[in-house]
Amino acid sequence: MPVTGPDFISLQARDLAASQAFYEQYLGLVRSQSGPSHAVVFETSPIAFALRDIVPGTDMDAAPEPGIGAAIWLHATDVQAIHDALVADGHTIVSAPIDGPFGRTFTLADPDGYRITLHDRA
Repeated sequence: MPVTGPDFISLQARDLAASQAFYEQYLGLVRSQSGPSHAVVFETSPIAFALRDIVPGTDMDAAPEPGIGAAIWLHATDVQAIHDALVADGHTIVSAPIDGPFGRTFTLADPDGYRITLHDRA
């Protein structure tokens, strides 16, 4: 039976509570009541998105940018407002907003340095 597509995305976080707060405050994600104690699972669709404690043996500081080589894109309904709130609070914007084939799009760095691209075209 072939793979049918992605079903779950999880990022390791140095400080789970701080990362959870970032994703809730700036991206508007809502924590699901389900999930293990070592992770925060958000109510996203069609694919589940979560943050989790660092897996034993993982050195998050070994690479200059965690997740390098992976593209993480999340759909948002008001990309510009999210961008403006992040800038106002001094968070890192990796690439400024542009209008392109995926609508309004920009890339931010989350508290652990993961590059997250937001776009508004569904």
